Amino acid sequence: MNQINPIHILALLVVLVFLLFVKLGQAKDALQTAQNTYNETLELVTKIKGLKSLYDAKVQTKKALKRILRQPSLVNAHIEQKTTHYNTILSANSIDKKALDSLMSKILNGTYNIAQLDIQRVSDEKASVRLEIKW
Repeated sequence: MNQINPIHILALLVVLVFLLFVKLGQAKDALQTAQNTYNETLELVTKIKGLKSLYDAKVQTKKALKRILRQPSLVNAHIEQKTTHYNTILSANSIDKKALDSLMSKILNGTYNIAQLDIQRVSDEKASVRLEIKW
């Protein structure tokens, strides 16, 4: 009675090895899930970083707006530009259709963070516009 049966020891070792393999499989699954989550997060961070560098370029936005406003079709439109630390406001009380079309095509096709855009019709050929661009 005092001796331990070798079959019991062998059965205990087989059960322990089986449990270790089950735990190893669970650990592999958890590692795979963590790697997938990490890769998805890394892709999202890369996209956000790219968008932030694209839309958060204050100096580039200022230069691009100056370049747009110096175009011959917009010089005579008398567009006022007010720049603060957080945004730029472009406004014109009486702008003709061609100048407005040119301005909107340049602004809307560019990468600007437009916070507010108000366009009101003054007459058949003229309009009033107020545009706020944030950075």
